Amino acid sequence: MFIAKEALSKSVLRADHLKVDLMPRKVYDETVNSIPGNSSVRVPFQVPHKNSSLTIELCDVSKGSWVRETGEPIYSNLTCSFIPENKNCQKYGKPPHYLYWRWKPDGCDLPRFEPEKFLDLVRGKKLAFVGDSLARNQFDSLLCLLSQAEMPITVELNPFKKIYKMHFPSSNFTLMVMWSEFYVQGIPVVINGTTSSSFDIHLGKINTNWTSQLPSLDYLVISGGNWFFRKMYLHKNGKLIGCVNCREDEYLKDYGMEFTIRSVVRKALESINSCQNCDGLVTFLRTYTTSHFENESWFNGGDCNRTEPMDEEEINLYGMEWDIRKIQKEEIERIRRFNGVGESNKKFYEVLDVTKAMKIRADAHPGAYYNKNMYRHANDCLHWCLPGPVDMWNEMLMLNLINTSSYDLI
Repeated sequence: MFIAKEALSKSVLRADHLKVDLMPRKVYDETVNSIPGNSSVRVPFQVPHKNSSLTIELCDVSKGSWVRETGEPIYSNLTCSFIPENKNCQKYGKPPHYLYWRWKPDGCDLPRFEPEKFLDLVRGKKLAFVGDSLARNQFDSLLCLLSQAEMPITVELNPFKKIYKMHFPSSNFTLMVMWSEFYVQGIPVVINGTTSSSFDIHLGKINTNWTSQLPSLDYLVISGGNWFFRKMYLHKNGKLIGCVNCREDEYLKDYGMEFTIRSVVRKALESINSCQNCDGLVTFLRTYTTSHFENESWFNGGDCNRTEPMDEEEINLYGMEWDIRKIQKEEIERIRRFNGVGESNKKFYEVLDVTKAMKIRADAHPGAYYNKNMYRHANDCLHWCLPGPVDMWNEMLMLNLINTSSYDLI
């Protein structure tokens, strides 16, 4: 995501007048897209003019580094009652070093999260997270951040459909999370009467548990990727066409993770784009975040005992996580082109690009510091402590909400 630095401070400081000094999305896109190399830039702030010529200073908040932070987090396990036992690292004794770092984009600052301002931005709106347990991780983070301004009430807790919905009465804001690890229909494979870790994935059949909720939403945050490392059997048009991670099944074609992830992300975005009564819906795709298991994997003794963020030189820039991120961003660009700015189908698509920032934070997982009965006494090096760097995802989300306020002008 890019921001115009001069305009950022004005818009952040004047959150109660978010439509002041904003130009309509179509006009701005035409302006910014004329800049060489910036065909997909999304910066809906008014462009500063100098000497009657158009000048834009861009800052990509996905590129930066973690710097020392002296202040305390907005919330703690003592001030937020919504922290799950498996993310409550401070309760279970994790040393607090991981709390005192802040994401600093190259060349600009990411505004700090302000609960009151966020609730003002989403007044009268509905926002949902869709994905796996990391979507729930971000939901829990946002719930904790906002609860410092107002305590929400539970509206719906549906274990069957895996929907959790909260409401903030004073701002009439509804926040919800919906579990859908594949976006499409994924059914566990049963072997000899026992549910296995493999799945039948129906590429052409969307999971309607979440898409049925779309007409009621103003904002949607989708994410995923971690469940695609399992063995999967791929189905299309009612037929088994192949598999993923299935070397022993020689009679089936292994399509690979990249094909499968692209297929389901595309299906999800196309389902959103074809939604009736969804004009104005803004969809954010949060990019993939990797685990940091060292010395084996999750259930084989793997751990994550680092006490500081990794150095840039330590991270691999060519692993699967970057391939997944690339696919996610490409599919967002594809649906933008398909959707068309200014056309009758008024839906909008943005990216919360957190892959690099979180690749560095091997120090901020629960590890051994949680109620380990939840994961068969294994160390958790996939999810993120609360509070922790996952809160930065919601700082990016808040910045995007400020940006996308200009869409109301179209």
